[in-house]
Amino acid sequence: MKGTTPFLKIFTILVFLFLYSPIIVMVVFSFNESKSIGVFTNFSFRWYEKVINNPEVWKALFNSFWVGAVVTIVSLVLGLMMAMAVTRYSFSGKSILESLILIPVIIPEIAEALSLLIMYIFLNIPLGPVTVIIGHIAFDVSFVTIVMRARMAGYDKSIEEAARTLGANEFQTFFRITLPTLYPAILAAGLLAFTLSFDDLIKTLFTTGPGFKTLPLIVWSSAARGGVSPELNSLSSFALSISFLFAVFRLRAERRLER
Repeated sequence: MKGTTPFLKIFTILVFLFLYSPIIVMVVFSFNESKSIGVFTNFSFRWYEKVINNPEVWKALFNSFWVGAVVTIVSLVLGLMMAMAVTRYSFSGKSILESLILIPVIIPEIAEALSLLIMYIFLNIPLGPVTVIIGHIAFDVSFVTIVMRARMAGYDKSIEEAARTLGANEFQTFFRITLPTLYPAILAAGLLAFTLSFDDLIKTLFTTGPGFKTLPLIVWSSAARGGVSPELNSLSSFALSISFLFAVFRLRAERRLER
């Protein structure tokens, strides 16, 4: 932070403390041996052992992973198609499509979740894993499109033209030239889509059916039943660590994209 004033340094430190001190406190007290929230007694893995030995947690974690994987794959395919459409082609209604892409990012998530629930009820669609996946895709595909569009805006089409000149057809050009060139953006968009799906609570809460829970739903239901407890702290820290790993991978992918 060379060239900055002491006031700006202090202000920056205070902002980071405000943002991350609750997370630090949660992680620290997840190792508290006592059931008391306000007093730290001894360091212990007691609550982590309880979480790890809970089959409901592992089932929810598995659900979060496979739902996130499906959402990521579908969102990448749809997002790549839309990004290519708005960056490479001119057609009637293009401006409308560009506006529709931004809507899921702009509107409040709870409004989107409620609208999804109303649609499912109106169409008489039973709630379950499929409705959760559709809800996540409707949200994540916009983020994927935005990331892919930013990358394709500076894409050099002359590479593809050179490939076609050398005899490659459109199929070969796409899989041997376009996709490898866009790989960093695809990786960054995919990790972003997976992280958003894995961490989502609001849309999952509104669109899930009986018996199907993801890890965020387990955390939320634990808080609703018993309030804040050391077990909830450890469960939240467990979920946070997984999300943190994916965030690190996503940042590394975005740095590769900037290069």
